[in-house]
Amino acid sequence: MPDFATLLLFSAMTMGILLVPGPAVVYIVTRSVTQGRAAGLVSVAGVHAGSLVHIVAAALGISAVLAASATAFTVVKILGVAYLLYLGVRTLLRKDAGETPELRVYSKRRLFWEGFVVNVLNPKTALFFLAFLPQFVSTTEPILPQVLVFGGLWVGLGLLSDGAFAVLSSSLAGRLRSSQRARRRLDIGSGVIYLGMGAFLATASKS
Repeated sequence: MPDFATLLLFSAMTMGILLVPGPAVVYIVTRSVTQGRAAGLVSVAGVHAGSLVHIVAAALGISAVLAASATAFTVVKILGVAYLLYLGVRTLLRKDAGETPELRVYSKRRLFWEGFVVNVLNPKTALFFLAFLPQFVSTTEPILPQVLVFGGLWVGLGLLSDGAFAVLSSSLAGRLRSSQRARRRLDIGSGVIYLGMGAFLATASKS
């Protein structure tokens, strides 16, 4: 099982990833702003039900293959760094497109399943499980329990952070709809976090 220091570092880096607004966070915030807190929290539940798909895939062998193969690790690491740097630069350079479009009001069941699909297809979550998580997995211990522990931490921290996004954005709905400055500051912060994560991933070494 991972030691405390590894779990602490993993948790800190995971929160860094989770706090960067990606497709899932955008979905949650948009639903919270347009339909209220309850809709946002249902969307959070759906999103992290989708996270379970990624955990199962990793537990079935993806992380084990990457951890066992130096070549696969290097390829995934390079792709992960390139993707994070691309996201960082793109986010910093993105121009505000104006008002957030209003969405149709859907039932809570539909919100849940939309959130599920959003995160199953979320490149940020896929990147985490394919490129980031394996770097915390020790090849000298059983892979499966480690993947399940790290995956469980991801879901737990994700429920907390995304739940906070839902509650906060529903409370500030009017301001978020109208403030271009707030959206721009969020883009700058997100871009810096992406670039920082890319730098961390570039310096990571295989266990």
